[in-house]
Formats: sequence, structure tokens, C-alpha cells
Amino acid sequence: MKKIFYTVVMSTLLLTTVRSLAQEKYNLDTPYDPKFKLGIGLSIGAPLQDPYESSLGGDVRLQYDFSKPYSLTLTTGYNNLFVNGSNNDLGYIPLKGGFKAFVLKDKFYLMGEAGAAFAVTNGYDKTSLLLSPTIGYATQYIDLSLRYEHLSDFPTVENDQFNKGLGQIMIRLAYGFNL
Repeated sequence: MKKIFYTVVMSTLLLTTVRSLAQEKYNLDTPYDPKFKLGIGLSIGAPLQDPYESSLGGDVRLQYDFSKPYSLTLTTGYNNLFVNGSNNDLGYIPLKGGFKAFVLKDKFYLMGEAGAAFAVTNGYDKTSLLLSPTIGYATQYIDLSLRYEHLSDFPTVENDQFNKGLGQIMIRLAYGFNL
């Protein structure tokens, strides 16, 4: 039930933001020179299910700007979900592809990414579907974003029963530059 609630809240926030920010029109007939950008980021997060208490990760994102407001992304890195106690943390390598749309003055954007999360710690070697809608603010070099991440196949605990499906809210701060 928590997952459905958080998913509805995040979807509502994203849709409301799209309507309020989508005021500027881009002239898509103007020629645009496509370019690549590389971003290196640090994320901290709050998992929404037990037994996880917090998360921390680093990532590298390759972005292809094929027009002024639209980009394709490819992101990988390493994230660690912390559990109280010893040797219980869950580390994973995300691999995500996405679509990014700037909706206001080339600064505010919405992004959706999908991919896989490969668990790599404590003998847990499962792979999970990974979905993450994002809202963010980017300048020429700095990118600050808030995202919801859903890992559909990672283990959780609910009412003393093992379950699957982990959600977390993460904040990312990144430095980016043109290639």
C-alpha cells in the first residue's frame, strides 16, 4: 500500500510541475548542433521500506542533447543501501537509459529513466527492474535533482514478512561538462 501511495504522490508532483513549468516555447525549426555532456554525481537517499535506513551512491551520466530541450541519457554507478547491523548492506550497480526534457528556460527539467540494478554485495546477486522519474535544475556545470527510484525485485520486510519491491527518494548533486 505504501508503494502505491508514494507512486501516486510522485506522479502527481511531476504532472503538476509539468503544467506549471511548461510555459516557455522552443523554436524547434531553428538548427541545433547536437552535443554530448558528461556528469559525475553524488546521491543520498531515504529508502521507504524496511530494513533499509539510508542510501548513498555515485554515478556517471552520459547525456546526448539532440535538440535544445530534449536529451537522451545513459547512467551507471554504484549505490549502497544501509541496514542497521553488520554485513547487511545491499550494494548495487544501476544501468539506466532515459529521456530528459527541459521545460523552463533550459534550467528546469523532467526525466524518466528505466533499466536494471545489479546487486553485488553480501552474496546477493539478483537483478531488479529499476524505474526512476526525476525533476531537476541544471546550469552549465551544476545539476541538482530529486528522484523517486523503484527497485521491483529487491528484498524488503513488511509486517515481519519478507517481500519484494523497494522505493526510495534520492537527491543528486552533479558536476557536468560538454565533451
